[in-house]
Amino acid sequence: MITALIVIHIAFFLWIVFNRLFLPALPKQPLVKAEPLVSILVPMRNEERNVPTIIRSLKETDWEKAEFILLNDQSTDGTQAALDREIAGDKRFTVLQGVELPAEWIGKVHACHQLQKHASGDYLFFVDADVRFRKQAVRQTIGLMEKRHAALLSGFPAFEVPVFLSKLLVPMLHFVILFHLPLALANYAKFPAATAANGMWMAFERQAYESIGGHEAVRTSLVEDVHIARTLKQAGHRVLLANITASVKCRMYETPAEVWEGFLKNSYTGIGRSPLIAILLTLFYSVFYIFPLLLATAGLVTANWIWLLPYALTVLQRWYVDMVTNQRWYLAFLIPLQAAAMLAVMLTAMKKSLKNESYTWKGRHYS
Repeated sequence: MITALIVIHIAFFLWIVFNRLFLPALPKQPLVKAEPLVSILVPMRNEERNVPTIIRSLKETDWEKAEFILLNDQSTDGTQAALDREIAGDKRFTVLQGVELPAEWIGKVHACHQLQKHASGDYLFFVDADVRFRKQAVRQTIGLMEKRHAALLSGFPAFEVPVFLSKLLVPMLHFVILFHLPLALANYAKFPAATAANGMWMAFERQAYESIGGHEAVRTSLVEDVHIARTLKQAGHRVLLANITASVKCRMYETPAEVWEGFLKNSYTGIGRSPLIAILLTLFYSVFYIFPLLLATAGLVTANWIWLLPYALTVLQRWYVDMVTNQRWYLAFLIPLQAAAMLAVMLTAMKKSLKNESYTWKGRHYS
């Protein structure tokens, strides 16, 4: 059994290395044919703490033909006061006030829908308020979109993880992509089932975005980023998932409660609310990513050193993903705990779904 486990984990590592070949990085020196108008659109609900950093990133971008449109989505904190203070008369910025959320709309989706109605750009960049990006990130994104003829480019940023639960759950987003998603199909084939996107950083070619109905087409979705990308693919457009971690960072959560609620609303929905998939994932991660730590512990106690190798190979897999995606290398040693935390939040979300209980995020409830 130990030999089989070792062989399987070597195969897993080789698969991750191979799969990574199909995840293009943003170019260091992008070549852009022209400089079209870009609309950078930022939905904001209770983002007071993130206002200074996102405004700084917007002001420092080296893309001159840009308009910045921000929507205060009925915030109940000091978001508006922070916006007034940080923008301070800069004419490049427009701040909109969000209207009441209509029935059957998800909050962020409706905010993005309102933003795009006021945008004039040939490219629409939807960026989360907790994102920080380098001055060349917009240019790099458009350069790669032009090179690959993509109607949408999206990616997962490098994550800042200030609390322990975020250290467990947040970096697993990169691992799930590089391990579970066949990137050759995602990026080089118009195969809707193999699609991934991330709403923190989504750049659309405007004509393609409007041709599918924009965010209105996914107004009821809790995972609207994936669903809008899939809709584009179904319409014949190219969607590109890129490694943006060298130029884009995100500090998603500040407290354990925020981490838990944030993952709770997406984890079960992200697998199509399928109990079968949830059970299979639980078995898979329990056997291949949690059990090796128990085996390694027994190996230390009994001096069976070969028993440590499966755990070492799981760490190697996580270390490689962390190296590629600019995460802290030492988090790789937490892979068994990361797998356990991921399963815990997914199974909790499944339980809530089966009991028809709602998810809560930023004061709003979703079923």
